[in-house]
Amino acid sequence: MGVIKSLSLSPARFLAAGFALMIVLGTVLLSLPFATVNGQISIIDALFTATSAVCVTGLVVVDTGSYFTVSGQLVIMFLILGGALGFMTSATLIFVLLGKNITLKDRLIIKEALNMDSMQGLVKLILAIGKMASITILSGVFLLGLRFIPQMGWEKGLLFSFFHAVSAFGNAGFDLFGNFRSLTGYAGDLLVSGTILLLFIFGGLGFTVILDIFQHRKMSRFSLHTKLVLNFTAFLLLSGTLFFFFLEYNNPETLGSFSAGRKIFSSLFMAATPRTAGFNVVPIESLKPATMFFMLILMFIGASPASTGGGVKTTTFLLIIGAVRSLLKGSGEVIFGEKRIPSNLIFKALAIICLSIFLIFFVILAMTILENKPFLALTFEVFSAFGTVGLSTGITPELTAGGKILLIITMYAGRLGPLTMLYALTRRSKASGLRYPEERILIG
Repeated sequence: MGVIKSLSLSPARFLAAGFALMIVLGTVLLSLPFATVNGQISIIDALFTATSAVCVTGLVVVDTGSYFTVSGQLVIMFLILGGALGFMTSATLIFVLLGKNITLKDRLIIKEALNMDSMQGLVKLILAIGKMASITILSGVFLLGLRFIPQMGWEKGLLFSFFHAVSAFGNAGFDLFGNFRSLTGYAGDLLVSGTILLLFIFGGLGFTVILDIFQHRKMSRFSLHTKLVLNFTAFLLLSGTLFFFFLEYNNPETLGSFSAGRKIFSSLFMAATPRTAGFNVVPIESLKPATMFFMLILMFIGASPASTGGGVKTTTFLLIIGAVRSLLKGSGEVIFGEKRIPSNLIFKALAIICLSIFLIFFVILAMTILENKPFLALTFEVFSAFGTVGLSTGITPELTAGGKILLIITMYAGRLGPLTMLYALTRRSKASGLRYPEERILIG
């Protein structure tokens, strides 16, 4: 890729610049008269929408279904697709299709983007990701089309099918149903809600996990990473479903009026969606405070590495749990599945958790200064932005310009990852070779 070869940027800085370029391009396109129904949108709202789409978040300051024209909605859809696959994955697919060579510099950046340990087989992996994403999205289009086309006709039905299949697979949470309703109008429709649920769970597992499943088919042959992701994802879905079901069972504004079967499905859906999907089948603002607090935890953990989702990632959270477990057992090593985890990965996981908490706390503090909104609503908004989730209590359109800018920065940092963003902003010093004397300090 000639452009990449000409730039002396580190992989982290190139990724940061790539996502920023996509956001700027999206902002320009959404600011043009053809993109909106009334022919105009403020720069801050166009920037917010483009950032939310590229960072596959789903927080919106204007209603996507009624504010944007079909052309504007298609721009948002392609921004979601590019953001979901990632800048380097999208660029590599385009260059491979054009017959261009993929250089060593390109492979280093792809390795950083996908959090891979080796550069071996990266281009083959990118092609497999493109094929898998295409098949998954088209399958979603077919299933959603079974409902939308008879209801809306071919043209509008296909638009709705493609848009929501891309949005769901990308864990973006954007919808075209209007009036900020998300999927509340289809909460009892298993074809629509069930298809979208499967798409965003599938997209949130991670490309490497999905390919590992298709290649090896048996749990015993899966990599340790795949086993950890699948087991922890299942645990989060089960515990989240039970928690949501029992807390909201008698809430008349959420599950209270539903049948038993619909309560179980809605609980499963609402347990899965905080892990960066952003769709909702019950109104978020009507949830109990305890339910919202539990959803903050799920939004913080997020999806899995190399996926379309955000958050600190499932395996990052698991490594910290493993480190605590090892400390309590008096062991100096973190063991999963009879395999020892390298100490540098533990340090990296700890750095990601600490940086994420610092960013979230700082933004929440700033938001409480700038915005005259309930504390829990603002906290929910910040966690949703960082985890690139897109769930909201409904205050996003009412935020000041300063609040919107803070969320834009948070969405961008959440999509890149706090550690990658820090690498992009700082100059990494070379190891000096010095080894300093050791001295113990008191902690705890």
